[in-house]
Amino acid sequence: MADYPFCTKRFAFYVGRRCRDSSIQDVAKEFHLDWRTVKSLEMQYMREVLRRTGIPGPKVIGLDEVSVRKGHDYRIVVSDLIRHRPIWFGGKDRSEASLDLFYQGLGVKKSRKVQLAVMDMWKPFLKSTRKNIPQAAILFDKFHVMRSLGEALDEIRKSEYARLTGKRREYIKGQKYTLLSRRENLTKNGRAALKKLLKANKRLNTAYLLKESFGQLWEYRQEGWARRFFENWRAALKWQRLKSYEEFAKKIESHWDGIASYCQWEDKVSLGFVEGLNNKIRVIQRRAYGLRDEEYLRLKVLTCTLPAL
Repeated sequence: MADYPFCTKRFAFYVGRRCRDSSIQDVAKEFHLDWRTVKSLEMQYMREVLRRTGIPGPKVIGLDEVSVRKGHDYRIVVSDLIRHRPIWFGGKDRSEASLDLFYQGLGVKKSRKVQLAVMDMWKPFLKSTRKNIPQAAILFDKFHVMRSLGEALDEIRKSEYARLTGKRREYIKGQKYTLLSRRENLTKNGRAALKKLLKANKRLNTAYLLKESFGQLWEYRQEGWARRFFENWRAALKWQRLKSYEEFAKKIESHWDGIASYCQWEDKVSLGFVEGLNNKIRVIQRRAYGLRDEEYLRLKVLTCTLPAL
């Protein structure tokens, strides 16, 4: 019998498999059950999936935070980037102490097996990782680095909008996502608007070209060539009066070791998994709208990439 006393485990697991692709409300309607019953059966199923799978000692981990509700309420997600699965969801925020909880739960023996940690340039993550797994190399995720550069570009857009008046503002207003998107992802109208914007504003044109050219950094396979490219890119900022870009360059300089690691590990791990997992979690949160059970969300995240029973 299942934990729920009125059905078998086989039925509980069937309900759990249905909930992988459907909302609790839809499954409850299909089987004429209360939604609380369906949720209980699904949680039993997910716990059994985790029990049978276990948590191996990871060699490459990815660290990221997810927002569980409004008001900057974050939880940390740790993934095994070789096995392509999340292995920990927890903490009370995105602090150093919260990430310490993961390493404590992993244990000394498994912690020593970790060779690489992929993360954004968030200082608490960096401090906790260097303290708990000093033998591991640090690699800063290129998606987060490019997002930081995009934020710097948006600061320039805002300053230009504030500086200009009258009709000269028209080219900038409402063009945030046109400016931040990659050119190949824009529609025909988006490309036309971008061309008009860059032609009308010289500073934004310079900032946009610098942003696009920075992506070349990830193509180098030797640190020396990557470093030379970055020095040339930073030299191009001189006399441009792009303060947010200068601050971004200082940030890259202070975190260079984690950027340079990309030249060594890019072909060995899937760096896009963490970003893809974030999208999956957002889908889970939308599907489970109205549920405030954090244990349920934890189980959903940890089992979302595991094979069904």
